[in-house]
Amino acid sequence: MSADRFWRHATLWPAILLFVALTILPLANLFALSFNDVEWVNRTPVWNWVGASNYQKLPDDNLLRAGLLNTVIFAVAAVAIQMLIGFVLALLTTQITRGRGFYRTIFILPILVPGIIIGAIWKLMYSYDFGVLNQVLHVFGLSALDWLGSPNLALLSVIIVDVWHWTPFCFLLLLAGLESLPDDIFEADRIDGATGWQILRDITLPLMMPAIIVTFVFRMILAFKVFDEIYLLTGGGPGTATEVISFTIYRRFFTEDQSGYGAAMSIAVIAIIAAMIIVATRATAGRGSKV
Repeated sequence: MSADRFWRHATLWPAILLFVALTILPLANLFALSFNDVEWVNRTPVWNWVGASNYQKLPDDNLLRAGLLNTVIFAVAAVAIQMLIGFVLALLTTQITRGRGFYRTIFILPILVPGIIIGAIWKLMYSYDFGVLNQVLHVFGLSALDWLGSPNLALLSVIIVDVWHWTPFCFLLLLAGLESLPDDIFEADRIDGATGWQILRDITLPLMMPAIIVTFVFRMILAFKVFDEIYLLTGGGPGTATEVISFTIYRRFFTEDQSGYGAAMSIAVIAIIAAMIIVATRATAGRGSKV
């Protein structure tokens, strides 16, 4: 190995060691913990080997099933709406010749707000007694709604908050994809007499598919990990109406002191997300080769 090649490899080792220390080792510890039950003896954790029993309990956990169902509903609904709104906003922004930076700044403001502030703002807006949403309903002669206390409305209310918060993320990625498309293809289609809808259907969407898939995967991963909005707005209630998998894991770890069982849940969720990434990566590669 030449000296230059050696130094190129050597400069990567600090980053690799940092990655192993902060990612691989904690993940390995979590995996080992999932096969144990932890007891505290004289303020010292004692691991007791239980084998695969923690994983065997997962299918019979009613709270876990509710969390998985709500997580899937939340992720699919929220991400689909965010992708649609983000794509429409990105298309409209590309049509603007003057003031594009202003509109771009306005659209990304929600993503800059810290989660704790978002929770406080929307909890006030959803308030049954003095929330602005119910005040608007009163203006139109409608009855007030218990946005966060009704089992039928609570999950929808959280989805609305997530759409408001994360649509700018989809907007930015899709806007970057749109602005990277070659202009000569669109000009040729316009000269040939193609309508705006035909250009969108036959040119824009196929060329944007890799960016759409990547954006979708990123948002689905983040949606599957949703916690702060649930914790701040509903605490998983009423009942299990807004119970999501991350909040279920939080309960097992920190309120019920079932560290081993919570670790098994965590490994299962990591496996689901990893499978999503693999599927999306192959889909992106396939679409890229076709385009």
